[in-house]
Amino acid sequence: MSNTPFDDDKLHEECGVFGAFGHKDAAALTALGLHALQHRGQEACGIVTTDGDHFYAHRALGLVDQAFEDADVMKGLKGHIAIGHNRYATTGATLVRNIQPLYADLAFGGFAMAHNGNLTNPNTLRQDLVQKGSIFQSTTDTEVIIHLVATSKKNTVPDKIVDALSQVTGAYSLVACDENQMIGVRDPHGIRPLCLGKLNDAYILASESCALDIIGADFVRDIEAGEMVVINEKGVQSHHPFGKNASRFCIFEYIYFARPDSYVDGHSVYEMRKNIGAELAREAPVPTADIIVPVPDSGVPAAIGYAEASNIPFELGIIRNHYVGRTFIEPTDQIRHLGVKMKHNANKAFIEGKEVVLVDDSIVRGTTSRKIVEMIRQAGAKKVHMRISSPPNKHSCFYGIDTPDSQDLLANQKTVEEIGKYIGVDSLAYISDDGLYRAVGETERNAENPQYCDACFTGDYPVRLIDHEDQDNIKRVTNLQEHSAK
Repeated sequence: MSNTPFDDDKLHEECGVFGAFGHKDAAALTALGLHALQHRGQEACGIVTTDGDHFYAHRALGLVDQAFEDADVMKGLKGHIAIGHNRYATTGATLVRNIQPLYADLAFGGFAMAHNGNLTNPNTLRQDLVQKGSIFQSTTDTEVIIHLVATSKKNTVPDKIVDALSQVTGAYSLVACDENQMIGVRDPHGIRPLCLGKLNDAYILASESCALDIIGADFVRDIEAGEMVVINEKGVQSHHPFGKNASRFCIFEYIYFARPDSYVDGHSVYEMRKNIGAELAREAPVPTADIIVPVPDSGVPAAIGYAEASNIPFELGIIRNHYVGRTFIEPTDQIRHLGVKMKHNANKAFIEGKEVVLVDDSIVRGTTSRKIVEMIRQAGAKKVHMRISSPPNKHSCFYGIDTPDSQDLLANQKTVEEIGKYIGVDSLAYISDDGLYRAVGETERNAENPQYCDACFTGDYPVRLIDHEDQDNIKRVTNLQEHSAK
């Protein structure tokens, strides 16, 4: 978990994946790709490469430029195939043994895998594997897949992966490799993103298209929901081993997680965020406002859209300090109270005497929002309104987003009016569910068959939460036993 001040009031993506096949500088390309995907995970990163005979690996805690700044490290990552991973821990502690890609010497040879997303039945599978003799080296759900691959009776590596994935539930975009091929897979609902690119004769897999841009690769297409691509000397072979499924891509990628310069699942993220802001302006206008101010950086595109649609000036009324360290010791209550100014400061000349509309992407616990509103009032704002470019976050995510338990989410416990009073604004409004869907190109949300995964807003989970259900069952049985004993 990041220790950046007040990051507890944001949701966090689990990780980013990248792979390169058929390039003499595969490791360098992967390091650059991971750098472009740094926003998807800042706790740790790693690269595994192969030259067809041997595997090489380097994993480290910290950011990509820190982990791979040593030229000798990069020289040691030999080979024409490389896969990489940025980690933000949602399962497993922040330990070196949990850093991906995970590597194992299996019966058929070396095998490495990197995973974006979360499984929803890893504990159930892990218990079964341990009883059968498997020995786990990490606490991540990704290692469960490795063990299932290792114990599969299928003949080829792609078939072993399919066999393994047919036993898991949850969300995953995977890149994997053996000595001769690179493999990419998206879960049957396509909840987490993955795309294919090409750089001359080399093939690239990446969580987002911005990672292709940094190395000059061409975007080819998104990997489809439930699709597996096998990339080897023959080129790219596409398979749909899980059948054709309706996509339930994570809609929060458009709101916050993906980089705004990426194209994800066929849409420009920047355009989607501006559309969301414009729709929000139509749903919740503030005609008396003087300026529209984004909460930087994630609120900027939506605020631009809101300002354009409402014909009210857009101003950078909050300036963000991009050089805040990842650890911050807060020795006293007074210093802790000042901590928000390490990251945000009001641009007083544009705030004083104005009626301000703040635009942000979400409110999680409300701690940052309260402090920002207070800061804007102290800068002399006449009135402060807040508009949120997502519906209220009421439910936990189990598919790869680090969210608090539902009871710790402000919107799960308070009404919109109560949240507005809590954070101290004159008015508060969120975009509606249908408004969000309109902004991303749908006419409305299909309640029976939603076009996206929006479980964090609606509680409509597209994939069974098997381990979570088991925990609930255990709690229910325990409560019944305790009640009977009384």
